[in-house]
Amino acid sequence: MRAPIGTFEDASPASERLDLLPAPVAAALAAGWGDITADRIIHVDTDPAVADTAVFVEHHGADLLDTSANCVVLAGKRAGEVTLAACVVLSRTRVDVNGAARKQLGARKVSFAAMDTAVGESGMEYGGITPIGLPAHWALLVDPAVVDEEWVLIGSGSRRGKLIVPGKALAALPGAVVVEGLGV
Repeated sequence: MRAPIGTFEDASPASERLDLLPAPVAAALAAGWGDITADRIIHVDTDPAVADTAVFVEHHGADLLDTSANCVVLAGKRAGEVTLAACVVLSRTRVDVNGAARKQLGARKVSFAAMDTAVGESGMEYGGITPIGLPAHWALLVDPAVVDEEWVLIGSGSRRGKLIVPGKALAALPGAVVVEGLGV
């Protein structure tokens, strides 16, 4: 199978690769959401040593910088309560943590979640966290530029491999909220 974006030697429907994915990601893909099923998502098997965006793009195609998205985990605090949130923005942008994200979360203070918290709560590897399969109680904020992409490359939940997903499928994830200005 040929991936619709990037240059990958090993691409297959995610439904054939569930065994390579962390349990929460595999379960979410197997269950599907809306009209999205695991056979519509593409898994590309990649070297974990080139998982970081800049190196990955250099290795698998410069066009991926425009069609890759990062999933950043934030911790919003208000009145002693902590709310975890995942923010999905295109890789060439950054999350507006103290503007759009803080406002959407209704938090007094927002910061990047501690690595131990992000990994422990999500069941995924740091550097590979994906919006697919996150805990249901987390807020999931998606920038409209991500939704507008025909295909988006995102993490697979581990540093080995990536998922290629229709942008609109990310907006259809359970609990997802599309937030203007999230990516700046």
